[in-house]
Formats: sequence, structure tokens, C-alpha cells
Amino acid sequence: MFRKVINKMEEQNTMLEYMDEIEKSMKRIGKDDILTGTIISVNDEEIIVNIGYISDGIIGKEELVEGWEYKEGDEISAYVLDPHDQEGNVVLSHKKAEAIVGWDDLEDAFEEKKVTPVKVTEVVKGGVAAVYRNVSCFIPASLLSYRYVEDLSSYLGKNLDVIVEDFDREKKRVVLSRKAIEVVERQDKKVKLMEQLQTGEMRQGMVTKLMKFGAFVDLGGVEGLIHLDDLAWHRVNHPSEVVSEGDSVTVYVANIDKKTGKIGLILKKVDEDPWQGVSDYYAVGDLVEGTVVRLMDFGAFVEIEAGVEGLVHLSEISSERVRKPSDALKVGDQIQAVILKVDEANKKMSLSIKDAVGQASEEFELVQEEQGTTLGDLFGDKFKDFFK
Repeated sequence: MFRKVINKMEEQNTMLEYMDEIEKSMKRIGKDDILTGTIISVNDEEIIVNIGYISDGIIGKEELVEGWEYKEGDEISAYVLDPHDQEGNVVLSHKKAEAIVGWDDLEDAFEEKKVTPVKVTEVVKGGVAAVYRNVSCFIPASLLSYRYVEDLSSYLGKNLDVIVEDFDREKKRVVLSRKAIEVVERQDKKVKLMEQLQTGEMRQGMVTKLMKFGAFVDLGGVEGLIHLDDLAWHRVNHPSEVVSEGDSVTVYVANIDKKTGKIGLILKKVDEDPWQGVSDYYAVGDLVEGTVVRLMDFGAFVEIEAGVEGLVHLSEISSERVRKPSDALKVGDQIQAVILKVDEANKKMSLSIKDAVGQASEEFELVQEEQGTTLGDLFGDKFKDFFK
């Protein structure tokens, strides 16, 4: 009998110790605590979360983060609104937890200059809004990319890695920069690319900017310049005549200055140089037809075929004295000239209009008549006033 009593007491003690261990293993929670839990159930009204407590936590739909995809088995943060409601449940808020944790993370990221992932949610005045853990942030248009962004809406829904440029918890202001990340990335790419790049090779690139003097092309981390004269063999007045921003192009690497980082590119096909073999087709004394394409103080440039131009010096425009080329010629004039010199190696040709007077071909005269213009109209009237 006594033995049974002893065994009964031992069993009770064991049970009490077991219950005590269970109680000790259960975390203690209080209002305003932030916990980490695992989603065990999802429906339209609420989600149930295992928070390692004697009771599971409940998050009502009003306390969920808009746009968040809740799935069973996922871990989420949770803010304790009420550790024990009337039904014995732990009432939680996910959106409050995300905001608090988000502000803490962003402050750390600001102080330590850490890269932070965000999602662009809308276009606002002066830039775009982005969200990090339910904290609304701002990315100015000037800090969205290293290059000018014309269409801000193209970033909607995108996930971006950013740097926190400015942070003020009291004013609830967070300013982010994607540009800072891109600048570092491009610098790394530039170093590697400059080591690999070689003169004479062909590269694929994208046209990024058009200027009066040429087009800039991104080769994948470093930009090179196609000068106006290297866009095509024919005369180009503006790069937009040949390429547009965003175009994918294959270019020839003409020169590399590793000290300055400048890269010269050529778009026109170097193996289709119209000057190659030009001396086989044109000889001194030949009568050629062409179009005046440029006037300079010292003379006029005449294109006799695509990519091949000759210079009519001021003294070769007329046997009469001409003060300046524009007194006798204008861009677009169709003229005939005699070749005085051909320098294929240096891509130069000297022409004389005055020596062509009296040699005009019948075909050329017919064209001039159809256009209502004669050689006399082009030169005779323009020269008569010089000797009054």
C-alpha cells in the first residue's frame, strides 16, 4: 500500500516537472512584441500563424500587407496587438511588423551604405515611389539611372537594388538611389572591358545618345563615340540620319585611349571604302559631275559619288575673281569639274570648275535645262559684277 502511494507521488512529480518544462519551453509574449512565425493557414478573412506559443496567432485581412503573397509554410514577421483576446487568441499585425522592421533595416542600410532591394509601385511627381517591407520610399528621376530616363512608367513593378541616400524616421522620409548602384557596376564593367577591348575588332553595342558631332554607343559598360564622319561613307549632317537612340549596332573599334578612357568607333563598313581603287576610275583631266555639299572660306567640297568628295579651291571656281565661294555657289548645286589631282592614299581630290567651262556634256546640259538652270545662270551672272 505504502509502495503504491510512493509510486503515485512520483508520477505526479514527474507530470509536474513535464508540465513545467513545457511551460518553460513556451515563449512569453506581450503587447507590442515583434515575433517571427510560420503561416499554417490562409483564407479570405485571415491567416493563422504558428508563433511557438501555446496559442496560434491570427492576422485579420485589415492587418495584412497589400500585394503580399501569403503562402502556407512561409515565415513572416508579426506585431502583437493583443496577446490574449476574449477567445484566447493572439491577435497579430503583419503590416505593422513590416513597417517597424523596415524602418530599422533602412536606417541600418543608410548608416552602413548597404544595398537594399525595393519594388517600384507608382510614378509620382519628380520620380517614382518604391516600397521596402511596407515602408514607402522615393526615388527621384535623377537617381533612377546613370542615364536620363524619359519614360518613368517603364520601371513600374520592377525590383531594384538601391542605396539609401537620405533617411529621416521622424519625417518619414526615405530617398533611394539606383544610379549609385549602376555607377559602381559600370565602373567595374568598364575596367574589365578596357582590359579586353582591342583596336580593330568588331563589337556589338547600343546607341545611347545623339549629339551634333556623332553618336555614343554603349559597348556593355563603357561608351565609345562614332564621329559624324564615321557613321557612313556618304555625307551625314546629323547622326539621326543614320541611327536612333536605342538602336543595336555593330561597330569597328578604331582607337582606344586607356588613359582617358575614350574609345573611337566606326559604323560604316571599313572594307567598303569608296576611296579604294578610286585612282583606277578617276584620272587627272577627267570631266566629272557632282553636287556641292559644303562651302568653306577657301573653297567648295563637291561629292562626285557617295563617299568621294573633291575640293574646288577658291581660285578654281572661275577664271574671274571670286571673293568667296558663296558668291558663286550654294550647297546643292549640280556642277561639272575637271580633276586636277587624285590622292587615293590620303583620300583627297582637287577639282576645277573653271577648267570645265565649255566642256559640259550634253547630258549635263539637258539636266540643267530641265531644272531651268544653265551654266551661264550658275556662273555668268554671278561673276559679271566682280569687274564693274
